[in-house]
Amino acid sequence: MYTVCLDMEGVLVPEIWIAFAEASGIPELKRTTRDEPDYDKLMAWRLDILNQHGLGLKEIQDTIAKIEPLPGAKAFLDALRAETQVIILSDTFEQFAKPLMEKLGWPTIFCNTLEVAEDGRITGYRMRCPQSKLTTVKALQSAGFDTIAAGDSFNDLGMIRASKAGFLFKSTESIKADNPDLAAYEEFDELLAAIRAALN
Repeated sequence: MYTVCLDMEGVLVPEIWIAFAEASGIPELKRTTRDEPDYDKLMAWRLDILNQHGLGLKEIQDTIAKIEPLPGAKAFLDALRAETQVIILSDTFEQFAKPLMEKLGWPTIFCNTLEVAEDGRITGYRMRCPQSKLTTVKALQSAGFDTIAAGDSFNDLGMIRASKAGFLFKSTESIKADNPDLAAYEEFDELLAAIRAALN
């Protein structure tokens, strides 16, 4: 049995922090896991910037409400879910993901949780488990599933390489250059065809 594991931001929906950087006029927040491999360092830096500007969960959720999935993402997911099990493995947070999951037809997502003060300030975050994507893929494999994985960032490489088949999707030129053995795709129909080939 197969389970397909997909990253969310940059793969199915635009990067939330980039959208918020543009909406808030704070260009420093455009930094993502494509740029910074150390997620804890990246999040500490983001939360520090939010606190400096007096911004909290509500402001980010207002931006997320306006984000639409990438063109073709829902049709791709619908086609894939008709053929196999799909789980979205994301380092985002449940407080961010819900409206996006609604627009994608409520696929299963495993993500993390923000710690939010009563005044709406984001004070911290709780990761579901260490190296959550790789850990989850290994857990699925221990439960008898073969995994196929796709993502775009540094934090996706572990699950991609640990899977029976793995692909880069809409990744950066530098990540593709550093991982020349990984097939890289830009269009959903290409990724769907590659996953179908792996399933068969």
